Amino acid sequence: MLYNLFAPLAEHSIFFNLFRYITFRTGGALLTALLICFIFGPKIICWLKSKQANGQPIRTDGPETHLAKAGTPTMGGVMILLALGVSTLLWADLSNIYVWLVIGVTTGFGLIGFYDDYLKLTKKNSKGLSGPLRILIEMAITAIAAVVLTLSLPPAISTHLSIPVFKSVLFDLGILFVPFVMFVIMGSANAVNFTDGLDGLAIVPIMIAALSFGIIAYLVGNVKFADYLQIHHVPGAGELAVFCGALVGASLGFLWFNAPPAQVFMGDTGSLAAGSALGTIATITKHELVWAVIGGLFVMETLSVIIQVLYFKRTGKRIFLMAPLHHHFEKLGWREPTIVIRFWIIACILALVGLSTLKLR
Repeated sequence: MLYNLFAPLAEHSIFFNLFRYITFRTGGALLTALLICFIFGPKIICWLKSKQANGQPIRTDGPETHLAKAGTPTMGGVMILLALGVSTLLWADLSNIYVWLVIGVTTGFGLIGFYDDYLKLTKKNSKGLSGPLRILIEMAITAIAAVVLTLSLPPAISTHLSIPVFKSVLFDLGILFVPFVMFVIMGSANAVNFTDGLDGLAIVPIMIAALSFGIIAYLVGNVKFADYLQIHHVPGAGELAVFCGALVGASLGFLWFNAPPAQVFMGDTGSLAAGSALGTIATITKHELVWAVIGGLFVMETLSVIIQVLYFKRTGKRIFLMAPLHHHFEKLGWREPTIVIRFWIIACILALVGLSTLKLR
């Protein structure tokens, strides 16, 4: 909004000219989202506590240490969505189709997560929304997003998959591009959801991924940088750096309250929203495969669940003591802060590896 208001006045004042720079507005979005969390976070937590007598239902088959977390409110993702939404609308170029696409997907998945959390609280169990119905709604949202994205991208790359390192290689997926985009966004959302199981575990990797894709979006959207790095230029994609900045600020602000011992849990409201946002940005910037590297921690957690389920159905035995993977290490006797910090380190390393593909040829 500020861009649309002040950028036309740039020729009259140096101050107004600042709003033309994506870097300035990205910093503004980050700080705004952070302040919103700090100001409204305590009020949101108090409101959630007043509405949730017993807090988030704790799995009876989970690690015994989690029983001590009974009474902690969930749906903290409301804080993230509030900070992210207000900050993005304030600082981003609202005439940019990609900004609205990411906002739409994030809001849609956030509402799915909110309803899922609501059912868990009202039914007082950890089941929530039924799997088939949840998948059906997610498919509807991602199908619309995939079609809009196909129509919005430059025709030369609209249905193509780019290969990192081999910069000139493009695979035209044709009609399969739509289900591919659906898979990436849905997979991202649910992978982040699987990872959100310990205090602070998911929010820092989300923040690291958002920072990484803020850099990627800025470079992809700048024709000079894209040409120098030999990556595919997507006009307008640079504006997503503002959204990523807002997500970094919202994540940092939420971490203040989610750090061990957590005052509030993110819930599906936050994890599905953040995961879908990152997946959508990856498809817009044509860095879907790089996202699999930067978000490798989320991939690892998801694979542990898939492997555990398939192996158990086939043999009746378990490979991991418990899935997702972070619970396996809890069962081994690792303390929660140890698991969380080591997973953060892994997320940092994977982000650096993913970003390095921008220069590798």
